[in-house]
Formats: sequence, structure tokens, C-alpha cells
Amino acid sequence: MDATTLPARLAETREDFLALDVRDRLQLLLEFSNELPALPARYADHPDLLERVEECQSPVFIFLEVDEGRVHLYATAPAESPTTRGFASILAQGLDGLTVDEVFAIPDDYPQSLGLGEAVSPLRVRGMTGMLARTKRQLRQRLAG
Repeated sequence: MDATTLPARLAETREDFLALDVRDRLQLLLEFSNELPALPARYADHPDLLERVEECQSPVFIFLEVDEGRVHLYATAPAESPTTRGFASILAQGLDGLTVDEVFAIPDDYPQSLGLGEAVSPLRVRGMTGMLARTKRQLRQRLAG
């Protein structure tokens, strides 16, 4: 995967993970879980607007907005699922404010590139891959609609 195609925040996140040993990668993921941005009130009051990420074992929900050509991803994940929350946080923070084209250019295998395969189960990494795929699908729907 070419680092130049990755938006700066996602490239920096990947570099941060790859610079650590496996145990410390898990700790960094847990730190991300504590930094998952809260839902704006307009979604907190309308959970029906959020899409369940079926690829995740935990109940994770996402919603994407495009405002003046910039993408904003909102996500919820339970506190008792810190790895899943961490993945959601990486995406929510990493995608925030990107252009539509920048989001579509993110390689689908970005979650596998973080070096977390040894730290968490493949099922968890697949969950993050599912979040990214659903984000891109929601983006295509917003543009088509």
C-alpha cells in the first residue's frame, strides 16, 4: 500500500501502530477507544438513522455525512468492547474532514495494515474492514441520492 495515497491522519496512525511492539499496539488501540468522538445530539436522539455494522460482533453503528464536499463519520460502540471502539475511533477521526475522493482512495485493506493481526482476533480486524466498506457504501449512496 502506497503511503502517499493515504490521508495524513491515517498514515500517521498506521506509522504509530507499526512503530510499537504487539502489546503496545493493543494499548494504543485502547487509547483510541477512549477518544471515540461522541455522537452529535441530532443522532443521539435518532438511533434509527445509524446503520449497524453487521461484520462486528459488538453492536457498532455508523452514520456518514457529506457537508460542502467534506466527509464526517459518526460511530457508536459499547465501552465494554474497547477494541471495536478503538477501530471505530481510528476511522471516525481519520476520515473526518476528508474529501469524498480521499475517502474512496483509502485502500480497503487499511485495517490489515495496522499490524494488529497479532494483537486482536482476525474477526475484530474484519469488523474494522466492514466499517470502512460500509462507510464507502454510505458515501456512494449519499452521492447517488
